[in-house]
Amino acid sequence: MTRVTLISRGGCHLCEVAEQTLDRITPGQWERVDVESSIELERDYGDRVPVVLLDGEEHGYWQIEEARLLRELARQPGEPRL
Repeated sequence: MTRVTLISRGGCHLCEVAEQTLDRITPGQWERVDVESSIELERDYGDRVPVVLLDGEEHGYWQIEEARLLRELARQPGEPRL
């Protein structure tokens, strides 16, 4: 299971920056989902892309907080946050 999912949209500059950041800090370990691929995603995230999901939960939007994401990725799925 992919732990990191980026919800984005084509033509979105912030989404492109987020994709480049994820490629740099977690190469090949994330997946992209287009917000326009489902009405539910569009309803939930339409005006807040890019959105980073970690283990299916919203981790952040608009910008990737690299240090925080790397710290959270170091935890095992389901492990409580300190």
